[in-house]
Amino acid sequence: MRWYIKVLKNYAVFRGRAGLKEYWCFVLFTILINLVLAMVDSKTGNLGAEARMGLFGSIYNVAVLIPTIAASVRRLHDTNRTGWWTLLSLIPIIGTVILLVYLVQDSDPVDNRYGRCPKG
Repeated sequence: MRWYIKVLKNYAVFRGRAGLKEYWCFVLFTILINLVLAMVDSKTGNLGAEARMGLFGSIYNVAVLIPTIAASVRRLHDTNRTGWWTLLSLIPIIGTVILLVYLVQDSDPVDNRYGRCPKG
């Protein structure tokens, strides 16, 4: 939970580095919150049949859009890549797979142009 809040506190910070644990804990909590909100939307009748997303889930996803992009950029910085690599997600399937491979790679073990290694 600490990592989730840390990402939210750095709401629109696109500089610096984010380690594996920080990024993936944020992703895990985001997925869990989305699942809970989907259940709430389903029970309250707010779940859209075509969109497969409800009112509360949509509001939450808009609220965490910028922190998610910022955390992804910082995670790429941690692997010594520019944040522009996040645009790979716009390429269907193959772009997302390549970006996922970059996001799961281990941190650059030394300080790089984006800052100090988050591992210490």
